[in-house]
This record gives sequence, structure tokens and C-alpha cells, in this order.
Amino acid sequence: MAINGSFTSPVADADYSGSVETNAEGFLAQIYNGWNGYSLAITTFLLLVAYDQFKYIWNKGSIVGPAWKMPFIGPFLSSVNPKMDEYKAKWASGELSCVSVFHKFVVIASSRDMARKVFNSPAFVKPCVVDVAQKLLRPTNWVFLDGRAHVDYRKGLNGLFTRQALETYLPGQEEVYEKYFAKFVDISQTENNGKPVPFMPMFRELMCAVSCRTFVGHYMSDAAVKKIADDYYKITAALELVNFPIIIPFTRTWYGKKAADMVLNEFSICAAKSKARMKAGGDVTCIMDSWIQSMLNSEKYKQKIAKGVKVDDSEKPAMLLRIFSDFEIAQTVFTFLFASQDATSSAATWLFQLMADRPEILDRVREENLAVRNGDKDQKFSIDTLESMPYTRAVIKETLRYRPPVIMVPYVAKKSFRVTDTYTAPKGSMVIPSVWPALHDPEVYPQPEAFDPERWITGDAEKAVKNWLVFGTGPHYCLGQTYAQLNLMAMIGKASMHLDWKHYITPLSEDIKVFATIFPMDDCPLVFSKRE
Repeated sequence: MAINGSFTSPVADADYSGSVETNAEGFLAQIYNGWNGYSLAITTFLLLVAYDQFKYIWNKGSIVGPAWKMPFIGPFLSSVNPKMDEYKAKWASGELSCVSVFHKFVVIASSRDMARKVFNSPAFVKPCVVDVAQKLLRPTNWVFLDGRAHVDYRKGLNGLFTRQALETYLPGQEEVYEKYFAKFVDISQTENNGKPVPFMPMFRELMCAVSCRTFVGHYMSDAAVKKIADDYYKITAALELVNFPIIIPFTRTWYGKKAADMVLNEFSICAAKSKARMKAGGDVTCIMDSWIQSMLNSEKYKQKIAKGVKVDDSEKPAMLLRIFSDFEIAQTVFTFLFASQDATSSAATWLFQLMADRPEILDRVREENLAVRNGDKDQKFSIDTLESMPYTRAVIKETLRYRPPVIMVPYVAKKSFRVTDTYTAPKGSMVIPSVWPALHDPEVYPQPEAFDPERWITGDAEKAVKNWLVFGTGPHYCLGQTYAQLNLMAMIGKASMHLDWKHYITPLSEDIKVFATIFPMDDCPLVFSKRE
């Protein structure tokens, strides 16, 4: 028998090598052949889902929030129709909580101190509204600017809301109120035969008309004001907190962009008209006139200095401004409308409802307004008149506390923001200070769910300045807060002199609808009549 004297392993034998390579190639080929487009897509999708979940959990850290996120969209579907009860539950869950919608991680600051920290941290956060806001208001808008560029605008805008300036705007506001109060009576008595109709849409139109007359005077026609009032609803819908991050044709953001372009065009036309009139020596009748007059005065002063002309210090403007373009002026005035339209519409709606439901409070408002007018209900209001009505002022402040129009103010973290010792909000996240909890704190405002103007007169409400976040605080506080309160005082004071109204209470009257700001769920059904 022949003996194999070779010590070579059969596996290493050349006769076996081909079969081994073939087996290896067959295994890889099976994997490759099974890796079709469908399986690649599924695998990619699962990896993206895993990354989305990991990123959410990582950003969430130690703060309150859902244990996991619905892939990609988060709570978008439930947020399309936001519920006030859900917001309250979120605020009650902790001083910091979070959600994640689409690509945006959102940190909600619920307590007064957390909210104030966000408001007062300009080095870490800046106002952002929502992603689409820059497309509607334009990225060069002053509210989106930081540092010196922001100050360049703001230093010229502060003077537009002084006591003297506000006095200038009152005649235009009173003119609008007289027109619309007559319209309210006609809607109730002629068009609807004394039957109640929801007046929230009419209050939106009224406040838009008041804002436009205050901001641009008579440079804008009544038809243009009506068009803006009608279309502004589309802008509000486009700027809701939760929305598609891109503009897709025939969506709310698309219609909102078209409406915003129309508003900017109208305001640009008004700016050109105002410049021409102010250069010709016209009187100041609106905010736009006042701002442009300041620009022209600054320009005259700078030209004299450049020519070496000796100028007395008394002639130097308080603030030296550059000449802003018509479009820059339009963008700025648009932000005034953006800040005021929904907020004042909300406040006006609740104010008329609250007064109708509490006739004893309305009677005191009437009594005070008649007294400061020396018994003449037709006497025009003035700054002195408005400042002589402590009870009416208390009613306005309590309305703004009880039903604050703006319940949250979105900011974006410019860089990692250490909010507490144990939590840092990541760069790019939305950080939202909440207003409602501070204004309904029972330790500061006893029985916070009760409407009680007296707390501002005999109580300690005026001392709670840290909780009064209706107009924000910090470097981006609302410039128009005095204007807004005086405007509401003028409106309800004049209405109390010339109108009677009845609120038809429904099961939804006290429920809150969240639509950028807050409104009664039933849109406030009222009947107006002329007061004899």
C-alpha cells in the first residue's frame, strides 16, 4: 500500500483552493443579490429613525419630556390643533420640559424664574418666532438682527412711543373707533335683526384698522386696510408655532407669504408718501411720519456738521439716525403690526366679553369715564384723560393678566445655553419662555382664576413686577406696551359711553382657543346697540 509522505494540509492543496474561493464568493454574492433597493431604503429609514430618537434623547437630557419621539414629525399632528389644557399640563410637568417637532428641538421654560432667565439672556438666545417667520417678515428685518445692527434700529424707535408721541396718534384712533362702533350696531341691529353673531372677526378688523391708522395714518386707503385685515388671518396661520418648515404651494405658509408680500408692498408705498410729505413740511400724524421726521432732522444736522456750520447743542437730535429705505421702513412697521394685531385682537375680544358678563364692573368703567369727561360723553379722549382713570387701567391690566394674549415667546439658542446647573439647551434649539404660569401664580395673585380688577388698586398686584411678563422683559421687551394699554383703555372707555352690548353665553365661552394668541372658543357672540 502506497503511503503519502507529504505533510501538506489538504486545505492548502492547490486542488482545493478553487472550491474554497467559490464558496466565499457565493456567500458574498448571496448578500449582494439580496440587497435590493427596497431593503436599502428600509435599512436607511431605520438608521434615520434610530438617529432621530438618539438625538432627541440626547438633547432631552434630564428635563421632562416624552420618553421617545414619533419618528421625524414628533407631536406635529396633535399640535395642528393645539389645546390649552395640553399647554397647562406641559407647564405643570416641570419648570423645564421639551418636545421635538420635525427637525426642531423645543425647550419650554414654565416657571417665572426660568422664563425671566431666557428673556434676559441675549448673549445666548434671540427672538426667532418660527422657521417660516424670516421668509414672511424677511431675514433683514430688525427683530432678527443682533448687537449694533439691532440697536441701530431700536434707538430711533424708542421715541415713537413716548407720551408726547402717543398724544399725536389719538385723533386717528378715535376716528376709527367711531366708525367701527357704528358698524357694530349696524351688524347687530340691521344685518342680523338683533340676533347674536360671533364678533371676534370684527374685533380683528377693528384692531387692524386702528393699528394701520396709528402706524401709517391716511397714506393707506380704507380698501387697503380692509384687505390687510382680511388677509392677515393667513399670516397668523402661517406663523403658528407648529407648521411645515418650508413653503409648499397652496399650504398655509404659502398663502401667508403672499399676504405678507402684499402688506410689505402697501407699507413701502406709505413710506414713500410719508417721506415726500415730511420733506414738504407736513405735520406728524402717525408713527411713520414721526420716525421719518427724525431721520430728516438727523440728516440736516449731519449735513451742517459736514459743511463746518456751527450748530447749537439744542439743535442736535436726541438720536442721530440714518435714512432708512422705504422697504426697511415697511419691514419695521410690519413688525409693529405683527406684534399688535393678534395680541390686541385677543385682548379686545376678551375685554368686551368680560365686561358684558360682569355688568357691575362695566358700570364702574362708565362712571369713571363720564366723570373725567365732565359729564360730556362726546368729549374726545386725551392722554390726560386716559391717565386719570385708575379703575379703567386696572380693568385693562387684569384682562391682560387673566387672559394674556401671548402665552409663549419663542427664542432660539445662538449657542449652547446653560439654563440650569443640570441642563444645557443645545445650540439651534428653540427655547420658549412661558407667560401664563407667572400671571396665574396663586402665591402672587390670590385666586388667579378670578377676574378681579381691585387687585391692582387695593391689592399687591402692582408690586409683582417680576411676574408681569405680558410684554416680556429684557432687551427685547415690547416697545409698544404703554401704547397697547392706553389704546385698550381708550377703546373700552369710548365704547362704554356710546354702546350697550350683551354677550350670549355658550358652553364654550370660557374655553380657550389657541390661534397664535388666545380667543374664546365660540368667538364671542354679541349683540350691540346704541346707548342713549
